[in-house]
Amino acid sequence: MTLTGGTLVAAGMMGMNLAIYGFNIVAARILVTKELGALTALFGIILVGTVSALGLQAATARRLAVDPARSEAIIGATLRVTLLVSGAVGLVVAATSVGLTPALKLDSYWPVILCGATLVPLTIMGAQCGIAQGLEQWGVLTAIYLGNGIGRLAGGTVAMLIDPSPTSAMIGIAVGSWLAVVAGAPTLRGRWVPDASIGRRPLLREAVLSTHALLAYFVLSNMDSLIARNRLGEHDSGLYASGLILAKAALFLPQFVSVVLFPDLARSTDHRARLRAVSIVTGFGAIAVAATAALPHVALVFAGGDQYAEITDRLWLFAVSGSSLAIVHLLVFDALARHAHGVVVLVWGAVVAVAASAYGFMVGITGLVTTMACVAAALALLVYLKPMPSNEPAA
Repeated sequence: MTLTGGTLVAAGMMGMNLAIYGFNIVAARILVTKELGALTALFGIILVGTVSALGLQAATARRLAVDPARSEAIIGATLRVTLLVSGAVGLVVAATSVGLTPALKLDSYWPVILCGATLVPLTIMGAQCGIAQGLEQWGVLTAIYLGNGIGRLAGGTVAMLIDPSPTSAMIGIAVGSWLAVVAGAPTLRGRWVPDASIGRRPLLREAVLSTHALLAYFVLSNMDSLIARNRLGEHDSGLYASGLILAKAALFLPQFVSVVLFPDLARSTDHRARLRAVSIVTGFGAIAVAATAALPHVALVFAGGDQYAEITDRLWLFAVSGSSLAIVHLLVFDALARHAHGVVVLVWGAVVAVAASAYGFMVGITGLVTTMACVAAALALLVYLKPMPSNEPAA
């Protein structure tokens, strides 16, 4: 991968994350504390739901990186699988509104149903990202990422200005998410190539395994927002949501590393590529934690402003939590690049550890974020030390 390509994707992902972060700031300014906590919980549902998209992306990118000679057939199979998966994910998440609406103390079923509607274009986007990533078409990949961020910021903001409520925000996000699909249209042109040597079943199996690993990771990285909404009072859950804005910034900022280096990780036969990637992500995390600890009042500006001042002295803990989860994110994608899906056992173990702590003890804001930070750091160490197999070609 060229330096120009890496810089382009980094800029695109940073632009997407800044746009999403900008939307979170707008939401914190427009919505009252109670409604911000509800919207943050809905974002947790969306993030968990996107695991299918990321599973498709990882499986497609890995296959294209290690077997470029059969790229057209791999892409054709990917697109046929995507049609099935996107519709299924949307329907399943919408159906969970029956249970999630009372669990999250929502006034209507519509916000969760709209989460399902949002996941249809986001799943299609995942397949498009996998094609662009595997073929190292960095310009198209950058356009997709920017379309995702801009779509959420524009659609969600306009909707909240019309009606400042979580339901309205989700309507805007559901509509705006299609902008990323439009930006990724070049990946769909002339790609429906039938080839008996690339069946849908092997690809679907790998995508399911990747989705399982990513589901475990996204449950871990988003469960605290749901726990805060369910376990803490409405005021404290809003404060926790404010701190999560900073945690998500620390988590999302270095994610371009796993995207840019994924083809190299998939082709690597030793651990040098992984060490390089982990070093970069750790460096970003150290800077985030140090800056937050040294300038907490400046960090508060980016976490919702003075109405959340009670959280100021604990913002550095959120930076630690987000940075630790960023390292885990990189290591999970490294495992997927090596077709090492056994890492999922360790991630689910971390989920159990967080849940046991949160529901086994009376946990406040500080206890919950500290638990997340410690469990994530321990998980990162365990995954890094776990022996990884060498890569294998696409089936």
